Amino acid sequence: MNFQEFLESKEACQDAQEWAKDKTIEQAIDQCHRGDWLIWLAQKLEVDKRLLVGTAGYCANTVRHLMKYERSKSCVDVCIAYAKGDANDEELAEAKAAARVASWAAASARAASTDWDEASVVARAATAAASWDGVWAVAAAEAAAKAKNQKQIADICREHLKKAMIEKWNK
Repeated sequence: MNFQEFLESKEACQDAQEWAKDKTIEQAIDQCHRGDWLIWLAQKLEVDKRLLVGTAGYCANTVRHLMKYERSKSCVDVCIAYAKGDANDEELAEAKAAARVASWAAASARAASTDWDEASVVARAATAAASWDGVWAVAAAEAAAKAKNQKQIADICREHLKKAMIEKWNK
């Protein structure tokens, strides 16, 4: 199966399929401008959970300065610690639950604050980083991208995921 067939079989979005047309997986990883696409690809390649959660945590950490809730920041820290083996699945689940509360608090502030959108995006990023069901991991990268740092998170994904993605592809 070639890379284009893989993307189609995994139902990659049309934009990603068109962008990746005629690229090898190595070219796509090296040239990709979207961290959310790279995290999606790593998830579809079944890259190690700790590596993926940690990468999502590093991506969410790029918008830490916008986070208004300590629970969101703590969640990012736990994701990064999880990747290093310094946190376990239970601690990750607890961080995820706490960040969800922060996300809900941000949503409840929608009517009262023009900052709601930014607050909810970063809380979602932190929550997403702690989650592992595919959709949440991609959401971390999407939230960071909404904060206008797509290239930065793509670079983070390349730094942390490239080797593992290439190894998985070659198997």
